[in-house]
This record gives sequence, structure tokens and C-alpha cells, in this order.
Amino acid sequence: MTVNRVGLVVHGGRAEAVAAASAVREWCAEHAVACADIDVWREGERHSAREEVDAAGDPDLIVTLGGDGTFLRGARLAAENDALVLGVDLGRVGFLTEVPAPAVRAALEAVREERITVENRMLLTMRASCRLEVPAHMEALVRYGRGPMLPPPRVRSECETGDDWGIALNVMALNDVVLEKLTRDRQVSVGVYLAGRLLAAYSADALLVATPTGSTAYSFAAGGPVVSPRAEGLIFTPVAPHMTFNRSVVAAPDEPIALRVLERSGQAAVSIDGQVRGVLDPGDWIGVYAAPRRLKAVRLGPMDFYGRLRERMRLTDAPAALADGDAAPLWPVRTPPPGDLAHLAMPTAPHRAPPLT
Repeated sequence: MTVNRVGLVVHGGRAEAVAAASAVREWCAEHAVACADIDVWREGERHSAREEVDAAGDPDLIVTLGGDGTFLRGARLAAENDALVLGVDLGRVGFLTEVPAPAVRAALEAVREERITVENRMLLTMRASCRLEVPAHMEALVRYGRGPMLPPPRVRSECETGDDWGIALNVMALNDVVLEKLTRDRQVSVGVYLAGRLLAAYSADALLVATPTGSTAYSFAAGGPVVSPRAEGLIFTPVAPHMTFNRSVVAAPDEPIALRVLERSGQAAVSIDGQVRGVLDPGDWIGVYAAPRRLKAVRLGPMDFYGRLRERMRLTDAPAALADGDAAPLWPVRTPPPGDLAHLAMPTAPHRAPPLT
């Protein structure tokens, strides 16, 4: 494909990310491709995704250099501009990034020569009873010592508003939307609605709605299920609820999930992909649902999600399972599938391919 402009999202605190960014800039200069640094998490005022991509000249490829957090920032920009996003892996426990840093030039060549696949990842968007914003006197409390906060999400003027449906917000979440308590000594009380019907009223530390991509992030840490990123659905998970029913619920992609702060609850913070974007009062609500747009993630080959799960989570085999025989083979299938199984995602054992250089 023709790459006209690259946007760089760099984890400036890592020397290897800075070095990899230099390699990207050199490649762009050699191929007459414009390149701009955006959303680099420096001190100072932060801007909306629309302002950032506009300032960068509307890049058609976003390259992130860092871990999953850096990728999430790049995904926010790519989703806003319907651009491709390529994640260069410099993290520790990442599920999102794709390319090792030494192979970044080869990866850019693969994009230019169309030797890639584009993986469409589900995104979340939302409506709310009111605009999301953090009161000025609460910013120091909710930003957890991190850098400057993002501005409040803008209202989507092209969408109908009012009545029972609130206002549509320009939000795109790749991992999750979280409603969480603001103070340690008080949980939030929230009514949870699935597909327009009350499921239950929860008292909990937090309640989150995740995508399949986000199932290995906060939702996993809270006891939620691991879901293939190829799946479609919304994963609701309560965090430390004071009730017997503490399980996750997986809803269909067309079933919205609404969270209403109840009358006697304290205030609650709304976080989108880990960024606090607003504070709700009792009576306020948010509705989370699948966005019509998908994130376009660059893949250089088939993604071995379950292999990465085994590796990144450091899964080990139960000693009792191995006590009486050999270990289970890592790749039990080595031949092409028969005709009646050809439609299934059952890759054969990978051949040792030459590394990207």
C-alpha cells in the first residue's frame, strides 16, 4: 500500500524506543514519506485525538514504539483517523504489539509492499447522561500522579441526543471502559443494565466493560475470562463486589451495557483505556456499546494468540498431568486439515521462518 505519512507514538522514557524511532525516521526520509511525532506524553497540555492527528497531517499509518500502554495511545489516534496502526514491541507483558524493535525497518517495507494482513479489532464507544469532565478541584486526585489529563470527550454532533438516550460521546476504547470508586473507604453503588434490562445493583470497587482485546488487561486481573481477540462481544466484570454473584457476563456485540450510579452512592470516575475522562454523580449513567468502526491493526503473519497467552502469562503444566507420561506436544497438528475442517482456524505447526531483518 502507499504510505504517505507516518505518525510516531514513542515511549520517550525508554532508550530503545528512542533508537527505534530514529530508524523509522530514517526509513521515512529514504522513501520520501512524511513523518511526525504525536502524543509523546511530554509535560504540558494534552489534546484530543482529532487535534493530534490534524497537527500531524492526517497520518495513514501510526507506528507505536513501547509497550501496550503506548499502543493504546496510538490506537486512540488511529481509530480517530481510520488509519493503520503498527505496534513495535518494547514492553514487558504485551498482547497488542507485533514487531520486535530490530525489525522495524523490515516491517515498514512489508507494509509498503503489501505483505501484511489487517486485523480488525472491536472498539467500544459510549453515550452518557451528561458530558464527561473532571472538576478542576479533583484533577490531582484522579490522575494518579501521571502526566497531563486528556481533555473531556467531545459530543458527537451528528448523533441524535436527548430523552432516555443521553448524548453520544466521541470515545473509542480498545481495551475497556471502567466505572470506579473515588475514595478508598467507600464503594460505588451501580445499577447494571444489559440490553436495556436490569441485571443487578452492585456495590463494588469498580465495574468494567471490556472488549475481547481487553480481556487480558484489567478484566483478567479482576477475574474475568480470557477471550480470543477474534471474537465479538462485550465482557462485563465487577471488581471486588459485595455480593454473592461475582461472575463476569459476556454479552453479544449488539447488546449494550449501561451503568447507572445509584442515589446513595459516592461519586465515580470513568476511565477509558486507563485514562480518567470524567466524574459521575449519583443519578448519572453511561451506556457502553460496540462502535461501528474497527481498529485496523497491522499483522505480518498469523497471530498466535494462545501461544502468546502461554508465554506472557508464564503458564506451566500441572505436575500431576505430567507425572505418568510425556508432556503434551506444543503443536499436535502437523498436516493440513481434511476438507470438513478446512473452514476452522487450525494452523499446522509453523516452519522455522527466517527472522525479519
